[in-house]
Amino acid sequence: MPDGDLTPAADRPVDDPFEVRKAKLDALRASGVQPYRDRFDRTHTLAQIVETWGSLEPGEDATDTVAVAGRIVAKRDQGKILFIVIRDGITDLQLFCRLNVLGEDGYALAGDLDLGDWIGAIGTMSRTRRGELSVIPTSVVLLSKSLRPLPEKFHGLTDVETRYRQRYVDLIVNPDVRRTFDARFKIISAIRRFMESRGFIEVETPMLHPIPGGASARPFVTHHNALDMDLYLRIAPELYLKRLLVGGFDRVFEINRSFRNEGISVRHNPEFTMLEAYQAFANIDGMMDLTEGMVAAAATEALGTLHIEYQGAAIDLTPPWPRRTMLDLTSEAAGEKISFALSDAYLRSLCDQHGVPHDPAWGKGKLITELYEKLVEGDLVQPTFVTEYPLETSPLARKKPSDPEVTERFELIISGRELANAFSELIDPIDQRERFAEQMRAKGAGDDEAMGYDEDYLRAMEYGMPPAGGMGIGIDRLVMLLTDSASIRDVLLFPHLRPES
Repeated sequence: MPDGDLTPAADRPVDDPFEVRKAKLDALRASGVQPYRDRFDRTHTLAQIVETWGSLEPGEDATDTVAVAGRIVAKRDQGKILFIVIRDGITDLQLFCRLNVLGEDGYALAGDLDLGDWIGAIGTMSRTRRGELSVIPTSVVLLSKSLRPLPEKFHGLTDVETRYRQRYVDLIVNPDVRRTFDARFKIISAIRRFMESRGFIEVETPMLHPIPGGASARPFVTHHNALDMDLYLRIAPELYLKRLLVGGFDRVFEINRSFRNEGISVRHNPEFTMLEAYQAFANIDGMMDLTEGMVAAAATEALGTLHIEYQGAAIDLTPPWPRRTMLDLTSEAAGEKISFALSDAYLRSLCDQHGVPHDPAWGKGKLITELYEKLVEGDLVQPTFVTEYPLETSPLARKKPSDPEVTERFELIISGRELANAFSELIDPIDQRERFAEQMRAKGAGDDEAMGYDEDYLRAMEYGMPPAGGMGIGIDRLVMLLTDSASIRDVLLFPHLRPES
């Protein structure tokens, strides 16, 4: 129903559904019926009912007594017989209500129930002659009265904005939405088991940071009154996790909420879920193996296969995946050799030629990265490790010994989107100090996504950090891929939206 349910009753239409249901609520209370119960002792979920008694033949009854509960999603009255369909999660079950079994009072109560009401029923199992598995209730009890009607049965809840804003209704009337989130939870559970099987321990690090770091992004700022200091919602947990490597933990991971004060799109939400993992004595090759195994484990758990379809494209997640350098891929797409030997002016002319906006403060590394993102990234459908990112855009990654212009870093691209990012970690505190200084120069030049200068992290590095590989993977984007969801909002229970007018 439309908004405005707080309108005074005197101003509401006589047939206003909210008022009709409110009148029923008042009548129930006046008759001594408690419309909002504190408990109901069910014996089975509806899924367990289907699993246990699904083999009943048409016309066959069982003698077992069951107690089930759910929300009414359909109702059909045929005089002395009433059919009510209840839903528990994504499983529906019919209640075959008979006047001669429930008695007049019980049958009248059942008949006065509305779609959306939560009810409990006690009875025996049967499969009707038409083949519908059913409970024949000896009693039906109202557990929670619904005052708002559900969306019309045959039209459902289709308005996208309303679906995201009122996710609770979306989950009620669109079972496929519930399946998406069931898959999300399986994926996260599978990732945890996979990481633990590899000897990683799950840790927790701060969400409020005194210095924004671990990624290049614009942070959210807040203020701590007692300490009279500004703090930042974390944009990544990286620098805290690597402090743990210094402290002697050699395999750590965190599934965390991170926050970036940036735009909203089909791939971006201001808060999002990511996994970051760090492994001592490993490098970028170890991180590739870890990423392949993790994605394969998640797909197997959620879908039972490594051959999936995303937005009409068939994708094979079977490891191993191709490994290509950014320069090679960009050269192929541009039709000419792209390298750091080209002049700054020529790289800018290439950007102009291919419609890539650029900033005067950018160096060659940033220009090449922007060319790659415009010419290549969107066309990489099958899983591909893109390697050797420029030093300029990789302030925390180890330099490649044979080419100091690039780093031992990869991004995993699937269906034209970055899914994971990983490095051979920079463990040289002198090199790191210089890169932080460069980030501060960029910030001074107007780059509000540049990292802060974290002196405590440098102090930790100066105590000695072991060789390590690190990897971050976007959980929301992985769920999008494995559930064939076009927008990140489809895999977030409560995505951020503009304020309701």
